[in-house]
Order: sequence, then structure tokens, then C-alpha cells
Amino acid sequence: MRVLLVEDERELSRALAKMLSKDGYDVDCVYDGADGLNFASTGMYDLILLDVIMPKMNGFEMLGELRRKKMDTPVIMLTALNDENDKIAGLDKGADDYVSKPFSTNELLARMRAVLRRRGKLVSDNKLEYSNASLDLTTYRLSTPNGEIGLTGKEFELLRYLFEYPGFVAPKEDLILKAWGMNSEFESNNLEVYMSFLRKKLNHLGAAFTIESVRGVGYRLVQK
Repeated sequence: MRVLLVEDERELSRALAKMLSKDGYDVDCVYDGADGLNFASTGMYDLILLDVIMPKMNGFEMLGELRRKKMDTPVIMLTALNDENDKIAGLDKGADDYVSKPFSTNELLARMRAVLRRRGKLVSDNKLEYSNASLDLTTYRLSTPNGEIGLTGKEFELLRYLFEYPGFVAPKEDLILKAWGMNSEFESNNLEVYMSFLRKKLNHLGAAFTIESVRGVGYRLVQK
């Protein structure tokens, strides 16, 4: 899962990023609301952790702009503001949850899992499922009733995206953004190489589906 952490206290940001990385999340850190809005607007994140009091643009303003743009990425507000009116303001602007500082890491991780489950991203604390296959978000292993196999980091990110949106064609640009990031110079015509690796692994495990290329657009999961 890719997480955007928008927090201007750099020491806290580093500590949170380290904790989240140990729990299997890919974390990008930015330190003000303006940068947070730019990064979040790419649509490449599964969850945003958002501080309220920040330079350039506060968390409420950033969240309001995101929702105005019809971006529905889940957002958990992180703030020292404990007033009930502040919490209500954040939720009314479109936040999915609100965690007051100081908080325990276990509480934050539990709230993150709960928000992601409500958005349909997780079938358990650490797995995604499609058809007869299961993708473990902690071990990067793909399994079916016939066995299991490990995935590389990029293979995992690509298949995870397809599992999360199985009813849609995933555009090439979105897949590249998810797996390689916004500053990548990766060439889109090489994406087929990674998809070929994934098809072979799915076939090896006897998956009931495969990855279909939609010419000029992207890829989708289809039943065999």
C-alpha cells in the first residue's frame, strides 16, 4: 500500500515513515499542504495521513481542495487539535478518520486498516483476493489452491493495483505511476515485459484468470 504522509514536523515524519515502512507500507513524505496537494492529486496513493497545522496550506484547506477535485483517496487527519469542533470540521470536509496527537502506533495502524477495509481495499488485515487467488500484502506472495509464489516489488505493485480495481481497465500511465513513482523515466513499452512475467506466474499457479492487454489503453483481469 502506498501512503502519503503530510506532516511538517520532520522528526515526527521520519519516525512515522520508518514505522509504516516496517509494517509493509510504501511511504512518501512531504512537509507542507501545497506539496501535499500536488502529490495527492496524482491519484497514486491508497491512503493520506494529513496534519492540520502546516505552512502554505493547512490540512483542512488541502482536504477541501482534494474533495473539490473529486479525489476520493481515504484521508486520516493527524493533529494536536483536540477540540470537538475541529474534529467535526475535518470530518465534514471529507476526512475518513481523525487521530489526535499523541497517539500510539498500534492505534494508528488499526485505524489505517479499518479505513482501507471500509474502502474495499482489504479482505483481511494483510490480503487482497480475486477469483481463486490471494495476494499477501506483507510477504509479497501470490497464492492459489495449487500453491504460492513470490513476486518482485514491481510485480507486486502492478498486480495489487489490478486486484484493487478488478472491474476496470487500468491505464498504463496509472500502473507506471503506482509501481515506479511520479519521477520515473520508465518507458511504457517495457510494461508488457512485467505483465508477461505476471501472466506466467498466474498460469504456473493455475489461476482462473489472466491479465489481458487492452490495446492503446492498459490492462485488466479477465477470467479464462
